[in-house]
Amino acid sequence: MFKKKCALLKLEDQIEFVEMPATHMYQLAALNQRLHKELDKLTAPNAPKLPVFIAEFDGLELVHPGYTLQHGLDYINRLEQTFSAIQEQEKEYPLVSLLTEIRALQAQLEQWYEEEEDFA
Repeated sequence: MFKKKCALLKLEDQIEFVEMPATHMYQLAALNQRLHKELDKLTAPNAPKLPVFIAEFDGLELVHPGYTLQHGLDYINRLEQTFSAIQEQEKEYPLVSLLTEIRALQAQLEQWYEEEEDFA
């Protein structure tokens, strides 16, 4: 069994928990920082709001029924869809560079989960 980590993400007063392979958690953190750095440069009227990466940790036991642990690939897939949705409306910022970074992590996670299934 491969080791996984959890990320705590916060957007305004909402918190999210995302489970990622431990080997890829640093990429999620770096991607989140990069997206936040570039977010203000977007000119599309419906530019996404992104949660801030607050913390990462090894284990998580959720006891409040209002929270769930998101699968890392599901989170990245939604992130990719969010940025893809504004691609036509973005006129100033080269959005393709951000999408490339998101899709690179997406592809790595897809491969990681496929390999994990092969070992199961």
